[in-house]
Amino acid sequence: KSAAMLPALRLLQSMKGWLPHEGMRQVAEKLGTSPERAYEVATFYVMFHTERPGKYVIDVCTNLSCALRGAEGMLKHLEQKLGTKAGHNGDRFFLRETECLASCGTAPCLQVNEDHHENLTKEKVDALVEKLT
Repeated sequence: KSAAMLPALRLLQSMKGWLPHEGMRQVAEKLGTSPERAYEVATFYVMFHTERPGKYVIDVCTNLSCALRGAEGMLKHLEQKLGTKAGHNGDRFFLRETECLASCGTAPCLQVNEDHHENLTKEKVDALVEKLT
């Protein structure tokens, strides 16, 4: 049951773009577990969205390697550029501070809707934002 939960939630999110409560209830029912268990799993992992996200989900890694290479300043730069704060979910952008994106050797990094961007500079971030707006 538990082993199938992650792929089932991933499939639901790929179909809907997020995890609506009714969908999580159906996943739980199919797996023979409670809707509360599906919600617990969905809210534990940052890659799952329990509310409809903006068109672009931007995850900025601020873990140690990225922080040492300027990620916190880059996050503030993105907040100013996008006119939003990390953690705020708007119609166009959902900007989030993320613990690790597994690119310590190419820090700082971020991802946009799971597309990875590494060795970032403010100029690279500005060019990326330009493409999104």
